[in-house]
Parts: sequence; structure tokens; C-alpha cells
Amino acid sequence: MVFRILVLFLAFMVINSIALADQQTYIVHIDKTKIEASIHSQDSLKPWAESIIDFISEASMQEEDEEILAPQLLYTYETSMFGFAARLSKKHLKYLNQLDGFISALPDELSTLHTTYSPHFLGLSNGRALWTASNLASDVIIGVLDSGIWPEHISFQDTGMSPIPSHWKGVCEQGTKFSSSNCNKKLIGARAYYKGYENYAGKINQTVDYLSPRDSQGHGTHTASTAAGDVVKNASLFGLARGTASGIKYTSRIAAYKVCWPSGCTNSDVLAAMDQAVSDGVDVLSLSLGTIPKPFYNDSIAIASFGATKRGVFVACSAGNSGPFPSTVANGAPWIMTVAASSTDRTFPTKVKLGNGESLKGSSLYQGKKTNQLPVAYGKSAGPKREARYCIQGSLDPKLVHGKIVACERGINGRTEKGEEVKVAGGAGMILLNTENHGEELFADSHILPATSLGASASKTVRSYIQSVKKPTASISFIGTRFGDPAPVMAAFSSRGPSIVGPDVIKPDVTAPGVNILAAWPTNISPSFLKSDKRRVLFNILSGTSMSCPHVSGIAALLKSLHKDWSPAAIKSALMTTAYTLNNKGDPISDIASLNSPLANPFSFGSGHVNPVSASDPGLVYDISTIDYLNYLCSINYTSSQIALLSRGNFLCSKKAVLKAGDMNYPSFAVLFGRSDLNASLTYKRVVTNVGKKQSSYAVKVEQPNGISVTVEPRKLKFVKLGQKLSYKVTFLATGGARVGGTSSFGSLIWVSGRYKVRSPIAVTWQ
Repeated sequence: MVFRILVLFLAFMVINSIALADQQTYIVHIDKTKIEASIHSQDSLKPWAESIIDFISEASMQEEDEEILAPQLLYTYETSMFGFAARLSKKHLKYLNQLDGFISALPDELSTLHTTYSPHFLGLSNGRALWTASNLASDVIIGVLDSGIWPEHISFQDTGMSPIPSHWKGVCEQGTKFSSSNCNKKLIGARAYYKGYENYAGKINQTVDYLSPRDSQGHGTHTASTAAGDVVKNASLFGLARGTASGIKYTSRIAAYKVCWPSGCTNSDVLAAMDQAVSDGVDVLSLSLGTIPKPFYNDSIAIASFGATKRGVFVACSAGNSGPFPSTVANGAPWIMTVAASSTDRTFPTKVKLGNGESLKGSSLYQGKKTNQLPVAYGKSAGPKREARYCIQGSLDPKLVHGKIVACERGINGRTEKGEEVKVAGGAGMILLNTENHGEELFADSHILPATSLGASASKTVRSYIQSVKKPTASISFIGTRFGDPAPVMAAFSSRGPSIVGPDVIKPDVTAPGVNILAAWPTNISPSFLKSDKRRVLFNILSGTSMSCPHVSGIAALLKSLHKDWSPAAIKSALMTTAYTLNNKGDPISDIASLNSPLANPFSFGSGHVNPVSASDPGLVYDISTIDYLNYLCSINYTSSQIALLSRGNFLCSKKAVLKAGDMNYPSFAVLFGRSDLNASLTYKRVVTNVGKKQSSYAVKVEQPNGISVTVEPRKLKFVKLGQKLSYKVTFLATGGARVGGTSSFGSLIWVSGRYKVRSPIAVTWQ
């Protein structure tokens, strides 16, 4: 009897596991107008999403030939999009497909996570321009979607802040080591979203992460404080980068939405958080996360951002860290502000002195004494395994590396992990070597032993030296914090255009500080991310487009305070047309990853580096309505069902083309020609709105791309009142003959009136 029960139980478990394997999480898009007139009308007392789930469940249960688990509803979306997330089987999808009002079901996916000095570098200072008392007093709310927040941090104190804005409708959720008392007048709301993640990756291990808005990774705390952290004097990391730490709009309120967990961030959770954030009343959304580039109708962040933008919420997203390879830019929807990463002029230099007397410049956040001139181990001289050159765990031979400086190639494992392995094996220091692909980019890391990174050319010198002598030696010294390097310089890791999903729009849009950014850090996480590292800090220095994105979110909050009637597109336009393309030495911004030309271009920095003060008074703006965006989607031949994912089912493309793809009123020009389009021409229309002086006259100045003749009509725009809109047309004529497919040339179109210079980049690509 017992045996029979056991067999039946095992059979049930097998059937159940098969049924579970057939299910996965889907993000379901619904036409609101149709669903309200169909299934929901049958039971008006029951929420519409539950009615749909019940319908699917009852229909699938009628099939007696196989075991089908009931569908599981995870989230309902009603603000930034209309639909729900649910765990469904293929049978469930079959019945869902029969439902009037069903648009699409997209499988859930995993996204990944992509300042004492940067406000000064951006031209912000107390009592001047955007940091005057009247502008800082406003109640702008920044919603940060990330890995959570460390609420006790001094950067989130609320001393002297006014009451919470009346339009705020959010809450402070309780959870593991997080209570409602953790919120205050600075951190006004906090929520955690994990249903999608747990369905995707399994139950969250609460010994590794908190089942609450509390941050276990540090990333969310860092980005939130970058955007809106309070003023903290004498901030530093081990004495490096010492100064007054401050968010870009340090009086903004913060609403933290934890959507990222140890393995990443599922789209269903991100969508739920965005939907809730808009409903809660945020003014700006900051997302330092994303996936690989994909069509907008398959991009959950693009879909939710469209709904948020429609409701007046400014959305900033990181461009991604997949550079320097072309066409890697993520979050490329035209209604999103896509942010690249570049450096400031603050560095943390080191000096490596080789035994032959040659000195090389590196970078490190290690704070300690310099090493003596010590033997160097590398590759086979560090361990018999092939992996020894990468300093992977267990690859180094303690007998070979004890007391020596070990040279480690970048790649495979983390940079600080390599140093940990060297230390465990008894090494006295580490030199981190860049390959040609890594270029001259120098990461400053919080190493746990004397260690430094070197650029590609210096690394080549080190390898050559090691191979040329029997007993190579080196020493490492640490110089501290230095200022005055040419900046900004585009980071090699910053993802590049042209966009593969929307090539008729230049992406990214702008660049902002994203290299070696100091910001708030949880007190339970080491600055090196290593468990063996017992050091604890209040501030940490990180690099990535994750760091540049909240800079722009903070600037958008400043502009929203100053110009309460500006749309998200107007704010975006102001940031783009006032961005600068020359560095602090008066030279064109360079690209540290470029092998052939040292100069950056619009596919790396978009319109240029953000300039908050100039953006607050741009003269003219290019505004874009929701209908304009939808007509753009028509122009790139999206189908009605694809567009319905964004329009929520209530928009149809006109049978007569309303505009060409390049006609969308974007503040930049992406021009596409075939390789043999000699004497072919394209004409685009733009409309500018006067937000500068009441009576003003603008004259056009054009920097023509190679192989292109540009004409503008009219060449002057005369405004007689604020808010006045005037249009112009620009024609691009291909004069340079056949081009190699994939090559590009660049220029700009600038409207000039006194101190106003309204600049739009031009990128011409031969397909």
C-alpha cells in the first residue's frame, strides 16, 4: 500500500514537473477598448485581468487528454501600458489568442545592470544658475529602477526638506530588513518587484539578497545618490576624490523601485515598476539597465517608456556597456533619452617602473605604500596552467609568484578577482594588462593589494620587456587624485550607434560623466565586491553608462523644476541642442577606443556632452507629440498590431503617408543613402519652438558632411513671440559618388542668434 502511494506520488510529481516545464512567464498586451466590451462585461465586479485568466483556465481545463496547470497572474499593467504578466502554457496561449482584444504575448526576458566632482564638471555650483534656491525648492520626484537602496545612508537624509509633494501617491513597502520608517521626506517611496524574477530564476536566496527594497548590490544606492543624493561634505574613497558629494538635483525626492536581483532584472518586473511609478506620481524615470537592441514592439522598456512619456514623465536610460563595437546601443527608442558615458578630468594615476628604467602610467584606487622593485611573473612563469595569464582562480602557483608582482591579462574573470587570486597565491602586487580591444581605457578599481591597470600600448611594452630579459622586475607607486586631463573623453565600454533597430535616429542622444564616479555605497558591501574584502566605505567609485544615466536624470529634474510646462521631448531637445563637442582644452572630444581616428563622432556621443546651464535656456526646442512618434512608426513600416503594442490599440496609420522616417521632429539628422545613390537627395522638415527671447532672429550655419551638399530653406527664422513655431526644410544631396556600405560621414546644422547656438548633429550613412 505504501509502495503504491509512493508510485502515485512520484507519477503526480513527474506530470506536474512536465506541466511546469511547459509554462513560462509572458507579458501580454491587450487592447483596452475591446476587452472592456467583451469578456470583462460578463462579470463587471471581477478585475478584467482575473476575468481573462479565468477564461483561459476554464477553456484549457475542458481538455481531458493531458494535465494542464492553471495559469498564474503575476502583474496587471494599466498606466504606462495595458496588459498583464502571467505564467502560461502553450495551451493557454492558444485560448488567449482567441480573445477579442488580444494583441501580443512576449516571453519574459532578463535585462542586466548596465559624485563629488561631476556636478562641478557639469558647471553646477551653489547659488548660481540651476542651483539657485528658487529652482532647488521644487518638488520633482525621480523614480530610480535598479537594485534597491540603502535607506540609512547619509546621502538620503531629509534634514530641512519640505513636506512630501501632494501629488505623490506611492508607498514605502515593508520587507526583509526594510520598514515604512526607512522612508522620509527625501526617500519618499520604495517598492520591490520579484515575481517575474522568481519565475525566471527560482526563489531568491535571502542569505544573498533582501526580499525588500533594500540594496544588496550597491548599484541602486550609487545611481540614486548620483541623481538626487543630498549634500555630504568631506566625502571620499580612502581619501581619494575628496570633496563635497552631491546629487545633480540634490533636493529632488527619490522613489526607489527594486527590480534587479543577483542574476539580473526581468522585463515583467521592470514593466510593473514603471507602470506603478507613473501611477505613483514620479516626474522622471531613471533606468540604468537594458537588454540587447531589439525592435521597439519587442522591447518592453520602450513600450512602457512610451506610455510614461505620454503622461509627461521624462525617461532616461543607459546606452549599454557593449562598446566599442558598432550598433550595440540599447534603449534606442526615440522617446527615450539614451545616455553614453565619458570621463571627467579627474584621474587616479599610478606609475609602473620597469627594470629597464622605463616608466608607464596606469590607474588604481589602491591606497597604500608603493612596492619595492620586485620580480615579475607572467603566464608560464606564474603557473603551469594556460589560465595563469588571466589569473583565474587556482591557476597561479604560489611557489612561482610568492613575493612577486604578477602581470594579468584582462578578461574572463573580474578585475579585482584577479588581484584576489594573486594575493591568495602570495603575490605582492598586480599589473592588469589591456588588449588592443580594451584600448587605452584605464579603470580605477579598489584593489585589495598594490595593483594598477595599464592601457594597451603600455601593456604591450610590459609584455615585450618580460620576454626580453631573464629576470624582469617592476615597481608600482600610487600618486592619488589628479585633475586637469583632457576631458571629456568617450569611454571605450560605452555602446555605439548606428542603431540597428531605428537607423533613422542618431543614438545615443548625449554623453555624460560615467567614468570613475564617486557616489553613495551600502555599508555591508566591500568597495571591491569581493567577499574576502572586509573594508567598508560610505562612498564608492564606479564606471559605466549606469553612472552616466542618473546624471542626465538629475539634470532633467532641474529643467523640469525650471520649466514646468515643458514636455519630455522639449527637455530632451534642450539637452541635445546645447550639448558641446569640444573638450576642456578647446579640442574636439576624443574617443579612447578609436584606433584609426582619435575623434569621437555622433555614434559615440550623440549630440555631444550635456551642458545643464545652457540647456536651461536653449533658445529653440524641437517638440514631439505622441502622434508624431506613432506616425514615425508608420513611416518605418511597423504593422498595425506592432504599433498597437505602444498605442494600446487606438491608432491606425493613415493610408496616405503622413511623413518620411527622417521627418520626425527629432533634434538630430540621421540620413541614409544607398551605396550608389549619386546625386540622390532627401528632404526633411523640422519645426522649432521659440523658448528664448520674445523677438529674435536666427540664421543657419551648416557644417557639411563629406560627400554631401546640404541646403536649408529658409536660411533665417524670425520670431516675434514666445511659443511661436516656425518650420524649415533641409535637403541632403549625395555628391561624393559610390560609397562602401556601412561607412558614415558627419556634420551639423546650427541655428544662431546672439548667444544662442541651437546645434543638431548630422550623420550620413551609406547602407
